[in-house]
Amino acid sequence: MLLRILVWLLLILAAWWLLRGKRSRPVAPPPAQARPPAPAARTLAPPEAMVDCAFCGLHLPASEALRDAAGLTYCCVEHRAREPGSR
Repeated sequence: MLLRILVWLLLILAAWWLLRGKRSRPVAPPPAQARPPAPAARTLAPPEAMVDCAFCGLHLPASEALRDAAGLTYCCVEHRAREPGSR
């Protein structure tokens, strides 16, 4: 009988100790160094002028266009070569 009381007493004390330990520990926020850095504000490139190919009409940025002697713009070398009077 005495052994049974001691076992119950130990179980109650162990449960109380575990519950007390969980409640008494404050939840700490993660350290500032462990957090991922905030995304930097992206800066967009300024808009670029668009031109169309004199052969097929494809719209492309002016910096990527090819020009012939007359100043016409083309999307690729093949279209510039196919256009009569170019080169």
